Amino acid sequence: MPQWRMIPRDVADRLGEGTLWSARDNAVYWVDILAPALNRLSLADGAVTRIAMPEPLGWVAERQAGGFIGGFQSGFAEIRLDPLTITPIGDPEPHFPGNRMNDGKADAQGHIWCGTMDMAEEHDRGALYRLAPDRSWTRVDSDYRVPNGPCFSPCGQWLYHSDTAKRQMYRFRRTETGATDREPFIRFEEADGYPDGMTVDAEGHIWVAHWGGSRVSRFTPDGRLDRAIALPARQVTNICFAGPDLDRMFVSSATVGLDDPSEHDGGFFEVDCGVKGLPTHLFAG
Repeated sequence: MPQWRMIPRDVADRLGEGTLWSARDNAVYWVDILAPALNRLSLADGAVTRIAMPEPLGWVAERQAGGFIGGFQSGFAEIRLDPLTITPIGDPEPHFPGNRMNDGKADAQGHIWCGTMDMAEEHDRGALYRLAPDRSWTRVDSDYRVPNGPCFSPCGQWLYHSDTAKRQMYRFRRTETGATDREPFIRFEEADGYPDGMTVDAEGHIWVAHWGGSRVSRFTPDGRLDRAIALPARQVTNICFAGPDLDRMFVSSATVGLDDPSEHDGGFFEVDCGVKGLPTHLFAG
C-alpha cells in the first residue's frame, strides 16, 4: 500500500515550500513561492485556502504575539491574516535586488534562521541569516547558491542547513550568539537528486526532501541513511510534522521547470512515516 495520499485541491504549486504546523490554528501552512501565495490546510475539515501574496514569499514563521513573520523577496515583514495586512520590517540585502528568501524556521530561543538566494540561481550570493526577537538580523554564513533547511537537533547543539545546488548538507555547532564550525555533513549523489527542505523528528533523526529524487529520506543523527519513502512527485521540497500528537507528516512539491508535470507534481501530500515530530517554535519578536 502507498505510504502517502495527495491532499485534494484545485491548483498545483509552482514552487511549494516552507511547510509549517500551527497548533494555534490547527492548520498546516505552506507557501507557493512563485505564485506567489500562502496555502492553509485546516486539519479540522480538510479545507485548503490559498491566499495571494504581492511578491515571492519564501517562508512564514508564527509569532508568539499572533500572526506571522514572512520572508519576502523584499525582506522580512509581519503578516496578519483576516484581513491580510503586511508590515515591512527590513531588507538584509538591498544591494542584491535579484535575491529573494528561500527557506526559514524559528528555533527554541525564538529566533528565525533563513536563507537568501539569487532568483536566477546563477550566482553564489546567497547567505544564512538569523533574525532576533528585537528584529535585528545577523549574517551567519555566505556564498550559497540555493540555501535550504534550516532545522535543529532536539538537544539544541546542532543546526543543519544545505546548499541544494551543491548537493551538500552542512552541520553547524550552535552558540549563544549564533552558529559556528560549519562542516560537510551529508552529501547527495546524482541519483539522490538534491537536498531540499528538512525537519527533525522526536528521535533526533533528520528528514530531507529530495528535489529531483521523488522521495523523503530519514538520516540518523550521525548522518547515516535510515530509510526512504518514495513519492509520486518528482520535485519534493519540504516537510513538517503536524497534528495534536505531531504524528502526521506533510510534504510539499513543485512543478517549476517541468515540461510535462504529472497529476502529482506540485501536489501536497500526507505521508505515513510512523514517527513523531517536534513542536513548532514561535518567533519571540
